[in-house]
Amino acid sequence: MKPVIALVGRPNVGKSTLFNRLTRSRDALVADLPGLTRDRHYGEGRLGERPFLVIDTGGFEPVAKEGIMHQMAKQTKQAVAEADIIIFIVDGRQGLTPHDKTITDFLRKSGRSVMLVVNKSEGMKYTSVAADFYELGLGDPYVISAAHGDGVMDLVDESLNLAFAQRPDETGEQDTSHQGVKIAIVGRPNVGKSTLVNTVLGEDRVIAFDMPGTTRDSIEIPFEREGKHYTLIDTAGIRRRGKVFEAIEKFSVVKTLQSISEANVVLLLLDAQQDISEQDAHIAGFVLESGRALVVGVNKWDGLTSEKRDEIKMDLERKLSFLSFAKFHFISALKSTGIGPLMKSIDAAYVAAMADLTTPKLTRALIEAVEHQQPRRKGSIRPKLRYAHQGGQNPPIVIIHGNALNSIDDNYKRYLEKHFRETFSLIGTPLRIEFRSSKNPFAGN
Repeated sequence: MKPVIALVGRPNVGKSTLFNRLTRSRDALVADLPGLTRDRHYGEGRLGERPFLVIDTGGFEPVAKEGIMHQMAKQTKQAVAEADIIIFIVDGRQGLTPHDKTITDFLRKSGRSVMLVVNKSEGMKYTSVAADFYELGLGDPYVISAAHGDGVMDLVDESLNLAFAQRPDETGEQDTSHQGVKIAIVGRPNVGKSTLVNTVLGEDRVIAFDMPGTTRDSIEIPFEREGKHYTLIDTAGIRRRGKVFEAIEKFSVVKTLQSISEANVVLLLLDAQQDISEQDAHIAGFVLESGRALVVGVNKWDGLTSEKRDEIKMDLERKLSFLSFAKFHFISALKSTGIGPLMKSIDAAYVAAMADLTTPKLTRALIEAVEHQQPRRKGSIRPKLRYAHQGGQNPPIVIIHGNALNSIDDNYKRYLEKHFRETFSLIGTPLRIEFRSSKNPFAGN
């Protein structure tokens, strides 16, 4: 198994900056604002031939008893329990604080190997930046700059040596990670995205708190269900543009939109106890434009009267009619109802998005569609559709060749899309059709 390194420290000491450098990514949100990270965030790194896992955590308050800080502390404590090595990060520019001492007391009792790291040391002398921190009794501090990369590789090398010294029979060469189907869960704030993630995983993996905006970063979580591998992406809630004021929330929205683009299937989560809003339609429209497969979950369905349920279904048909290709599921993330059928639709949507459509079958389906209904004439010219082939997957792209295809109107294009969708059972994924007309060799003569 790969060694696991957890990054722990108080807020704004540079944990996410170091995480991004170790994973050679920009997966973790980074800004000069405390409290940006809240859930634990996993990534993969490699030093030479030695791979490892690294866990980014939120600002740690070991003694917090309630509220969001208590939930963040639970996430950090879980990361400590999972890790082989703890990298305890302190701020070299601020010096030693009482908060650092509180965290040290907790880490000493955890029984894990702890490496003390003094960050933000660029331009400072080793002796002056490290002196204060000997008081913590954690041995010689490692002085680094996560932002500039100073001392980071030596730190990783030493942490891996320490990890393998504790597990001498393992080489770290094994790689059993399976990303599987990437599922991004998106929606407005407080619709139950994090609760659904925890329900699917069967553990309190992310913070689910009755407060809009609890999730700020996009958290990727690999898991296995019924022998199949998946990666769940819990995202921040997206509000209307005019409602987004905080810099943190603007970063979060960008990460959510990136997660949609990188996913195989998007699960749009709606709140049955609130009206279907214009913002829900905007989010659905972005998913459609991105070409991702889509499943819609209507959460908090439990406890509603039959009259209210009928009203919501009519509202969905009216406001989200452009999602007719997607499956709708009425669920309760809190009470774990409807989760099985929801996952089956996600599997089906992924299969449809990645469908391999052969040229003979596509051309045969095209001929059947034209025989049933030909495109309209434009003046004296009627478009001629000759053959079709597949131009891409996720979403499936059908390229149709023929003559005068620029004369085909949108209604006929929608008719072809519906015919291909029914012929090949493409449920849960957008389908794109492109026309390519043959050049007239006598044009201009």
